[in-house]
Amino acid sequence: MSCPICKKEPVEKYRPFCSKRCADVDLGRWFNGQYAIPVQEEEAPDPDTSDH
Repeated sequence: MSCPICKKEPVEKYRPFCSKRCADVDLGRWFNGQYAIPVQEEEAPDPDTSDH
């Protein structure tokens, strides 16, 4: 497996990254919201059409 940022060989100390720099780049991407898990939110039921 190569470094997910620059594709170099990983270094044990920073695994799966090759350096502290690549690890910090990845962390910065998390902080900036560049990584996200897509979700599909359910719509709230319309109160006018509920069965009460």
